[in-house]
Amino acid sequence: MGKHGHPTMPRLILIRHGETEWSLNGRHTGTTDIPLTSNGVELVRSLGQRIVGKGKMLDPEHIQGVLISPRQRAQTTFNLLFRENLDEDDVPKSETEQDVREWDYGKYEGLVTKEIREQYKADWDIWVDGCEGGESADEMTARCDRVIEKIVNMTKDHHESNEEHCSGKGDVVVVSHGHFTRCLLTRWCELPLTDGRRFVADTGAITICGYQHGSFKERSLLGMNLFGDV
Repeated sequence: MGKHGHPTMPRLILIRHGETEWSLNGRHTGTTDIPLTSNGVELVRSLGQRIVGKGKMLDPEHIQGVLISPRQRAQTTFNLLFRENLDEDDVPKSETEQDVREWDYGKYEGLVTKEIREQYKADWDIWVDGCEGGESADEMTARCDRVIEKIVNMTKDHHESNEEHCSGKGDVVVVSHGHFTRCLLTRWCELPLTDGRRFVADTGAITICGYQHGSFKERSLLGMNLFGDV
């Protein structure tokens, strides 16, 4: 039972990939498939040793599944966190999910915000304007809402079928990207996408979402930007 008298509710754990060369210099990295830096690898590896394992924050006994972006920076982050710290039989079930990829920046790929405003639109705001030749804010909202529906259905079905035993193995982990994490968190809290500008997701950081009062209708934020590379 949870501390408020409800059966333990599942969590949504959002993980941004580790440091890359483009995350260091602020370049928008959507479809470009670049690796982690050597420093990024070491920071994620160290993080995994601290938080992955039995009785730790990311306990495989409590994880129902992991959704991973197809980009190598996310795939590598998953492997460093889980495969390097768990026996193969204990690694949580995972799947590569296209819908948790980063925002498609279109013509803005590889540019920093200053360059985008100089070359395209002086008052450009991704949360309102989206990306020319890429995804709009409305398209990102729709994509995040699809992911949330999938996650809620996964956790709700598991929780209801195991409620009597309070098994607790209902957590879902998403290994993704900076803008996507902020967008998903915003929509999880049922806020307009423009409020995503108020949240932070550093490289290698953990954000934890969940539910209040034992209800799947009361989605909430439990902790944000934990263990980031800063």
